[in-house]
Amino acid sequence: MGDFFSDVGTTLPRLIENGLQTTLYAFLGGAVLMMIVAVVLGVTLHQGPRWAQVISRIIVEVFRGTSLVVQLFFLFYVIPTVARDMGYDFDLGGMWSAIIGLGLNYGAYGAEVVRGSLNAVPKGQWETTTALSMPWFTKFRRVIWPQAWALMLPGFNNLAVMLVKGTAAVSLVLLHDVTFDASIARRSVGTWVSFGSAMLIYLVIALIVSSVFRWMERRAQQRLGFKVSRRDADAAVAEAVA
Repeated sequence: MGDFFSDVGTTLPRLIENGLQTTLYAFLGGAVLMMIVAVVLGVTLHQGPRWAQVISRIIVEVFRGTSLVVQLFFLFYVIPTVARDMGYDFDLGGMWSAIIGLGLNYGAYGAEVVRGSLNAVPKGQWETTTALSMPWFTKFRRVIWPQAWALMLPGFNNLAVMLVKGTAAVSLVLLHDVTFDASIARRSVGTWVSFGSAMLIYLVIALIVSSVFRWMERRAQQRLGFKVSRRDADAAVAEAVA
């Protein structure tokens, strides 16, 4: 037992020192891109012209319906190979491949969270702002979006935690993240200690991320002066995973 805790005590700092920074970069970059993709595609699916909705739906289904691992391989290996065959010297690199792959994959799920949350805003709100002849951007920014934002935060909380876990796949594009370093540490301290330490790191990151989103959810509810119905929030999440 003493050897076990000694191994954990040496493995954890090694993983934090060598792999944590890469994992955090991939998560933060992927999270920012996820939010941008989710909002753009989600609003387009709900409010955009027919042709834009069709394009957005195709993008969402492609990235929801294919494996994250395959998407990472496509970005890291296939695109540079095709570019070289066409006479171009183009290489995204491991980190950009990871950020783009994570952002597009989870952003596709997030688009359904946004669309479902906009659908959950009472129709009377839309009708009232239209009757007042408010410009579309004004009514969306000042009336509709604040209510939808409070509804979509629980869904984004779930997606952000999934994104934390999804960063474990970036080792497949040769990034030295926590999982990559855990596989190296396994040779000296064994599988249980190395991957158990990695699991602990991912758990701590996920708990911190979830706490931040819960704080944002409470803030959004306080600004509106109401508490979001759990049924409405669950409905928005259900649309994302359907």
